[in-house]
Amino acid sequence: MRGLVVACLVMSVMLLAEKVAMGMVALCVKLLRRRPEKVYKWGPIKQDEELGSAAYPMVLVQIPMYNEREVYRLSIGAVCNLVWPSDRLIVQVLDDSTDLITRDLVQKECEKWVRKGINVHYISRDNRNGYKAGAMKDAMEIDYVQQCDYVAIFDADFQPESDFLVRTVPFLMYNPELALVQARWKFVNADECLMTRIQEMSLNYHFKIEQQSGSSTLAFFGFNGTAGVWRILAIKEVDGWKERTTVEDMDLAVRATLAGWKFLYVGGIKVKSELPSTFKAYRFQQHRWSCGPANLFKKIAMEIIKAKKVPFHKKLFLLYNFFLARRIISHIVTFFFYCVVIPVSVFFPEIEIPRWGVVYIPAAITLLNAVGTPTSIHLVPFWILFENVMSWHRFKAVIIGLMEADRVNEWVVTEKLGDTMKTKPLVTVVNKLRTEFWKRFNFAELGIAAFLILCATYDFLYRTDHYFLYIYPLAVSFLIMGFGYVGIVVPGGK
Repeated sequence: MRGLVVACLVMSVMLLAEKVAMGMVALCVKLLRRRPEKVYKWGPIKQDEELGSAAYPMVLVQIPMYNEREVYRLSIGAVCNLVWPSDRLIVQVLDDSTDLITRDLVQKECEKWVRKGINVHYISRDNRNGYKAGAMKDAMEIDYVQQCDYVAIFDADFQPESDFLVRTVPFLMYNPELALVQARWKFVNADECLMTRIQEMSLNYHFKIEQQSGSSTLAFFGFNGTAGVWRILAIKEVDGWKERTTVEDMDLAVRATLAGWKFLYVGGIKVKSELPSTFKAYRFQQHRWSCGPANLFKKIAMEIIKAKKVPFHKKLFLLYNFFLARRIISHIVTFFFYCVVIPVSVFFPEIEIPRWGVVYIPAAITLLNAVGTPTSIHLVPFWILFENVMSWHRFKAVIIGLMEADRVNEWVVTEKLGDTMKTKPLVTVVNKLRTEFWKRFNFAELGIAAFLILCATYDFLYRTDHYFLYIYPLAVSFLIMGFGYVGIVVPGGK
């Protein structure tokens, strides 16, 4: 038990050091006003009467989707309204839908924009081999793509502003060392419920701190899979999209940086997107986002070590900071220390965990995560409890990824609602919840809740360390989510 406590304390210190370092970098960038336009060459595309639209590079836009009935119009419409010469823009709608009605609707939407003069190609497959990566890989091999210089990627629920290409592509045009320009996500349904507010806090930290610090120090960060523009030459140089994990975006980013390419994060450019509104959808998303990186780390670690085009300090950053600290240790320590070791320690009176490990480090980490969304600072207690419950799923996903166990390549598309929330009657939702009540039980969470209640009760009756003040609320959180009372969708309209 003492060994477990020491190991968890060491991992906690590692995690805190990583977050403090990233926070300091992000703060310096903000104070010194190091905007991307100051670091890299940028300027509007020069107009030339002789060249006309040929002054603009050919840009490919890909919209991968799978049964996206609620949002396909939003993404296709936003992309087709991008400000860019129509003869220099090619749009690919990569539809892997298995629902024939949805497939027909998407195809008709594409045909509508074709009639308006937009070069839209509807592409469907009779299989889902490779999932998103397989669809994009196949689409990149079509003949007309060879004339394109850059490719912008938007998932089906993403809606770029009309000036997206005008603001991002010049970075790639004037800086040949750049392979990727990544924009920030903006959430259209952040205020829908408490769960979406908490998600917004976590993702704002990811973009404002993690992505910003990586871009500012080593010109590297993990591609978010959407709302970014790639140099097609860079993709081809590293053998394109690979289907070996469920994080094809991160895989491509790591291989590109090992080949010597640089990335740029532009936080001032925001692309509208949608957060999962149900606990089930969020749980599947987090499984993929946690399992995929762990599995990729196992497969690509030796490639990083053997890489010849990157210096030692960048290899160390990739192995330790990017993978080990952020995507493995952070998930392991959050669940194992705070949900297992601390509660179990109440049964060992000879074990005393230092206050700095139980209180000060978690408090510091929490405050650092909250700086990304200061308007939601009052939700920090809920964020802590929710993230501790979610840590069970992330911990489990990391172990699955490292051991390549069942579900390692599971890909469940995150359920999206689009505009349906504005029109869906409340009574329909209430009746649905009543009929599906028993299906909402999450028995793993209920089991952990029972274990935590036992630990907290023992601590209250026989110990004097007052851990029960933390363990009881945590147990209640597991109970609430175990009974399925988190992420219940309530329409915004009347």
